[in-house]
Amino acid sequence: MPLLSPCTRVFRRLTVGLSLGLAVTLGGALATAHAADRAPSSSAALSTVAWSPSVQSPSRGGRPAAKPQARQTRKAAPKWPARAVKAAPPRPTVGQAIGLHDTPDPLSLRSSVALVVDQQTNEVLFSKNPTAVLPIASITKLMTALVVAEAGLPMEEMLTVSSTDELDTGKHSSSRLHVGARLSRGEMMHLALMASENRAALALGRHYPGGLDAFVAAMNRKAAELGMTDTRYVEPTGLSSANRSSAKDLAVLVREAMSYPLIRDLSVDPEARIVVGDRALQYRNTNGLIRNPEWSIGLQKTGFIAEAGRCVVMQAELAGRQLIMVLLDSAGRYARIGDAERLREWLLSRQWFGAEAPSSDAAEAAMPVRLAPTLNSATPKF
Repeated sequence: MPLLSPCTRVFRRLTVGLSLGLAVTLGGALATAHAADRAPSSSAALSTVAWSPSVQSPSRGGRPAAKPQARQTRKAAPKWPARAVKAAPPRPTVGQAIGLHDTPDPLSLRSSVALVVDQQTNEVLFSKNPTAVLPIASITKLMTALVVAEAGLPMEEMLTVSSTDELDTGKHSSSRLHVGARLSRGEMMHLALMASENRAALALGRHYPGGLDAFVAAMNRKAAELGMTDTRYVEPTGLSSANRSSAKDLAVLVREAMSYPLIRDLSVDPEARIVVGDRALQYRNTNGLIRNPEWSIGLQKTGFIAEAGRCVVMQAELAGRQLIMVLLDSAGRYARIGDAERLREWLLSRQWFGAEAPSSDAAEAAMPVRLAPTLNSATPKF
């Protein structure tokens, strides 16, 4: 075996020493990490341990093993639930504001005002707050049509929607008739009665002899002529809450309007296709009961603004009797329809309905609502 030179022997010793030192260092690090993994963790600990790659075990020429360094963890920000935004409560109607909805009735109607009258005999069959004076919304248009019909103005005359027919009463109403649209007076009345078209009603009033002011004066003059002492009009659409009346007055108005076949026919038309310029517009009746085969309605008009609630007046045949029905200040989109259905079913369930009426004592015992033998158009008595 050849002898190694002194330099070679020294080099080999250094290589072996370094190898042993590196093995010891790596073994110590692995053992420490394994022990840390097996050590139980504390539930109250707020930090984790980070091991530095420079950690070494004691070895020849090595430094003492470094202590583990603690790294503070950042607490997650608490997640607060989203704050619910409360919607503003709906503005009460005039009837709600004065407490009319607190009036009890045997049918638990959602209308604060209700009246059912026999058209031929004037007998009051159902009555709830009949003299309360409230906004009547688009039921106004029934008087608008009556004044136009009585004036004898040509129905074929073409009327133009003007920029003065703006709907500026703050009711967020809309119209499908643009400024400049031209329709006949008969078509304007048709849309006003069937679809409650506001610009059509304004155009009817503006094209009256003397203009809009003269038309509104004629509306009030006709109401006074009919003995409608609770009624006042300020414009022909019903968008103004200053147009007011009572159920007893509106029953008189329905009876008068029934004498005009044109008003009857236009108000109960289920739908209509109207050509406006180069467009054809489809309109539907605002009263869903018109399309109900269980109802036989001879005349109708609906209405709604926030101050008035949902309203409807109708003339209908029920069990062979011609009735006038008025519902004002209904709370809810479909409440007036539901109340009309309740009244219809209730009337048909009465043993004497459609037959000979019982004595007043028997009627009052079976029907706990205010009764009156007649309804006089000039001086109604309830």
